[in-house]
Amino acid sequence: MAVDSSAERVLAGLDAEQRAAVTAPVGPVCILAGAGTGKTRAITHRIAYRVLSGEIAARHVLAVTFTARAAAEMRTRLASLGVAGVQARTFHAAALRQVRYFAPRLLDGRAMPELLDSKVRLVTLAAARAGLRTDRAAARDLAGEIEWAKSSLVEPDEYVVAAAKALRETPHEPARVAEVFAAYERIKRGNGVIDFEDMLRAAVWGIEDHPDVGEQIRAQYRHFVVDEYQDVNPLQQRLLDAWLGGRDDLTVVGDASQTIYSFTGATSAYLIDFPRQRRDTLVVRLVRDYRSTPQVVGLANAVIQQARGAEARLRLELVGQRPSGPEPDVRIFTDEPAEAAAVAARCRQLIDGGTPAREIAVLFRTNAQSEAYEKALAEAEVPYVVQGAERFFERTEVRQAMVALRAAVRSTPGDTPLVQAVVDALAAVGWAPGQPPPGGAARERWEALAALVQLAEEYSPSARSERFGAARVGRGRAEMREELASPAVVSEEGIAVSERPVSLADFCEELQRRAAQQHVPTVEGVTLASLHSAKGLEWDAVFLVGLADGTLPTTYAKTAEQIEEERRLLYVGVTRAREWLWLSYASARSPGGRARRPCRFLPQLDRSGGERPAGGAGGGRKSDRRRIQVVSCRVCGATLMAGTDRKLGRCPTCPSDLDEELYERLREWRIRVAGEQKVPAYVVFTDATLTALAERRPGRDEELLAIAGIGPRKLGLYGAAVLALVDGAAVDEVIPEKSSATEP
Repeated sequence: MAVDSSAERVLAGLDAEQRAAVTAPVGPVCILAGAGTGKTRAITHRIAYRVLSGEIAARHVLAVTFTARAAAEMRTRLASLGVAGVQARTFHAAALRQVRYFAPRLLDGRAMPELLDSKVRLVTLAAARAGLRTDRAAARDLAGEIEWAKSSLVEPDEYVVAAAKALRETPHEPARVAEVFAAYERIKRGNGVIDFEDMLRAAVWGIEDHPDVGEQIRAQYRHFVVDEYQDVNPLQQRLLDAWLGGRDDLTVVGDASQTIYSFTGATSAYLIDFPRQRRDTLVVRLVRDYRSTPQVVGLANAVIQQARGAEARLRLELVGQRPSGPEPDVRIFTDEPAEAAAVAARCRQLIDGGTPAREIAVLFRTNAQSEAYEKALAEAEVPYVVQGAERFFERTEVRQAMVALRAAVRSTPGDTPLVQAVVDALAAVGWAPGQPPPGGAARERWEALAALVQLAEEYSPSARSERFGAARVGRGRAEMREELASPAVVSEEGIAVSERPVSLADFCEELQRRAAQQHVPTVEGVTLASLHSAKGLEWDAVFLVGLADGTLPTTYAKTAEQIEEERRLLYVGVTRAREWLWLSYASARSPGGRARRPCRFLPQLDRSGGERPAGGAGGGRKSDRRRIQVVSCRVCGATLMAGTDRKLGRCPTCPSDLDEELYERLREWRIRVAGEQKVPAYVVFTDATLTALAERRPGRDEELLAIAGIGPRKLGLYGAAVLALVDGAAVDEVIPEKSSATEP
C-alpha cells in the first residue's frame, strides 16, 4: 500500500521499536513500554500514521486513559501531527458522554440521575444506619472499600468472601463493611443519584442489554487504544469488552513494573494475559529510555531486577539513551530532622545553581511525611508546592488538633510534661498512641496527628538542647538567642545550657509560627508529593526520602504480593528523575530514637563499564555508567549498606558461620603472598575479605566475584589459590616456589 507523504513524516525520528509499534498491522497490539521510553509518542504516532495513510478514519478512534491530563496530552500531540477528530478521553469521561447521549433511550425519556462527586456524605449516612459511628477519615476508608468492590464487580452480598480472597485490610469487620455497602446502595437509589462506578456499569448495561445502542456505539468506534493498561480494573475491562464487541483492533500500552494501584482494584492481569487471550497479538517492547541518564536507568534496573511474581515476567531492562550524568547520591542520616534539613539545603544549592524550583521534587511514601520537609524547605526559604495532598497544616485533622491543643492550654497544669499534654489534648479529637487503625485514610489521619506528637518530642527541652548545640554554632548568636529565648538560656558559644519547662502554650505558638510560615503563596516551587501521586510526572532532580524499612516497604505490606508492589513503588520513584537523583533514609525517626534498617530494595553502586546500543543518542560510544549491585543479607535478606557488611554478606547482628580453620589457612597464605610481593597484607586481602571467604566458602569464580572487594583483577591473581584453599588444600600446595604474581 502506498503511504502518503504526511504519514511518512510521522515516522521520522522514531527508533526501531517505536516504528514497529506505529506501523503494526491491524489486530491486537501489546506495547510494553518502560518508563521514559516514549509510550505516548508511540501510540499517538500510531493513530496518526493509520489516519494519515488512509487506513482508518479519525472519527472511528477511541483512545482511553486514566487522567484528564494524559487525555489532553494525547489530543495536543495528535493535533500537532495534523490529526483531528480522534476521541481521547478517560474511561469515566467516555462512559459519561455515552450514557448522557443515550439516556433518553435507556431511561424511557426520564432525566439522567445526578452524578455524585463524592461518596463520603452518603457513606456516613449508611454507616450510621448500620450502627457505625464514623468521622470523615473513616467514611473515606469505607467509601474506598465500596469503590474497590464496585470496580471489582463485587455486590454487597458477595463482599465478605471477595474481601477474604483478596486479602483486603478492611476498615471494619468485613460483615459490617458489607452492611454499610448495602445501606449505601439503598440510600443512593432512594436519593436518585449514581456514583462513578454506576456510570461505568450503565455504559456496559446500555451496550450489552440494548442491541441498538451497542450497534450504534460499535459503528462509531472501531479502533481502540488503551494507555496505562496495567491499571485497568475489572469494571473498566468489562466496558472495554463491550465496546469491542468481539473485534480485535485494539492497541494497549502498559508497564507491569509500574503496577502500584492494586488497592483500588487495578490489576496488571489483563496486560500480562493479553497475548494469551488474543491470538496473533503483536508484542512490541520499548526499552530505550530517553528521560533519564544512564546512571538513573541503571539504578531503576537494579531495583526491579530483584522483583518476583507475575508482573516480574514482563519486566523490561531499560537502556539509557541520554549522555552520562551524576551518580545517584545515597545518604544516611542520624534522624529525620537531619535528613529533611539536608534535603532542603541541597534544594537551595540546586536552585542557586540555576535549576528551576519547579524541576525539583521531594517524594515520600506517605503524605504524613510531608510536614518535616515543608518545615525544612520553609526554613531554608525554598518555595514549594504540595502535589496531590493538602499542606500539612491545612489538613482537616491537623486544624482540629490545633484547636484542641489551644483549648487544652487553659486546663493543663503548668508542670505537665509537654508530650503528655499533647497526647492528652489529642484525645479530644479521637487520637490515641499505639497501633494506627486499619484503613488508608484513617491511618493517614492517625499518622498526621502522631506527627504532632513527634514535633512535641523534638520541641521538648532535651531535644532542643541537642538540636541547637554544636551543630548550629555556625549560626549567628543573636539569631540563635531569638530562636531559643523562650525555653532556654544560651551560652556565649551558642549552646543551650539550661532550660525552663516548655509549656503547651509555647508549643501552640510554635505550631502557629510554622503554619504561618508555610502558608506563604508561591508562584512556583519544589514539588512535595507521595510516590503514588508522582506517577506519570518527571523532574530534573528528584529526592527519594525516608527509605527505611517500615516506611518503604510499609509495615502494612505483609503478603509477598504487597511487598512486590512496594518495590514497584520505589521503581516508579526512581524513574521520575531525569538527571539528578538522591536517595536517603534516617537511621532513627528522631534524635536518639530506635534504630532502623534501610529499605530492603535499596541497591548499592558498583563501578563498571557499559555502553548504549547503536541508534540511540550518542550512537554506540562508551558511556560512564554504573552497574547497580544489590547486596542483601544472606541470613535475613535485608539490604546491606556498610562496606564491611556487604563484604561479609550479612548484617552484623546476624549469626556468623565462620570456618576458623579455613580462616587461619587463608591468613597464613596471605602473609606469605604479601611477603613475596613486599606489600602490606591488607593489599592482598583485608581481614574482612578473609572473614567473608571463611564464612561464605565460595566454590566457583562467580561466587568469589560476588564478594565485595574481589574484582576481575584479584580473581586473576589469587582466585585459583583461594578456591583451592577453600576446597581443603594446604598453604604449601598453593604457594609456588616463587610467586609469579605482580604487585596488586
